[in-house]
Amino acid sequence: MEKVRLWRGSESRAAICTGIGIGFYGNSETSDGVSQLSSALLHANHTLSTIDHLVLETVERLGEAVRTELTTLEEVLEPRTELVAAARGARRQAEAAAQQLQGLAFWQGVPLSPLQVAENVSFVEEYRWLAYVLLLLLELLVCLFTLLGLAKQSKWLVIVMTVMSLLVLVLSWGSMGLEAATAVGLSDFCSNPDPYVLNLTQEETGLSSDILSYYLLCNRAVSNPFQQRLTLSQRALANIHSQLLGLEREAVPQFPSAQKPLLSLEETLNVTEGNFHQLVALLHCRSLHKVKPLPSQFLLPRGASVWTHRTTSSFSLDPCHCA
Repeated sequence: MEKVRLWRGSESRAAICTGIGIGFYGNSETSDGVSQLSSALLHANHTLSTIDHLVLETVERLGEAVRTELTTLEEVLEPRTELVAAARGARRQAEAAAQQLQGLAFWQGVPLSPLQVAENVSFVEEYRWLAYVLLLLLELLVCLFTLLGLAKQSKWLVIVMTVMSLLVLVLSWGSMGLEAATAVGLSDFCSNPDPYVLNLTQEETGLSSDILSYYLLCNRAVSNPFQQRLTLSQRALANIHSQLLGLEREAVPQFPSAQKPLLSLEETLNVTEGNFHQLVALLHCRSLHKVKPLPSQFLLPRGASVWTHRTTSSFSLDPCHCA
């Protein structure tokens, strides 16, 4: 009879140890998921920072070109009113392009920082992971020492481990209560994550629902909210390019001193167009979803006047996979 009890006790403890092993696996999977979330937030922060930097650099270059090279060019071409009019047209187009490009830095001034969120998430996860590892190790030690006490038929060891089991049980119930409270608090997120994240992000950032829907959902049903600005910017840059070519053809033979500001303007325009094409790629929702890069045919070629591409990818914010 004593052997039967010992055997049954050993079986139950072995089953408990198996459950503890499953707990270690679940804790590791949770940590991996949080790490992926932190990586995604860091990637989003890098993308948004790059957009702000490119917009600032491009607007500054265009403003510098308007203040220096175009002003110098107008002074050189003053004897020919039609050439001065062409230079002033290029000035207006540069100012229009700069005005449209400024509106592309949509995250500038937003109080919510993806970098700060990633750091906070990583900080909390580090202590959560450590706490669960310690709890699981304590449970494992209690289980093993209980098995040892049963094997050696040591009453004092079994009694001590029984008391420890009660302590571990209280801690486990506490952790389960915390998990249950978290699950209840995030029930809307688990049942319908897209609207939940959309509303929460809009509340924290103050951005329009069109922008947030485009970047959070990234599907065919939502168009790029910056499509009009991209179109107008591209048209303005294309017009500047054609006007500079016309001035180079007409003005340089008569005014050799106009060649230097024209070359400087062309260099500025080339850099601006390069930055613009990078902005087109970064402003696409795929850049924040870390999917395959856009094919070259989706980027605006020089001289194109219409931006018509829409994403064909589909994305669903459902990391908890709730039933």
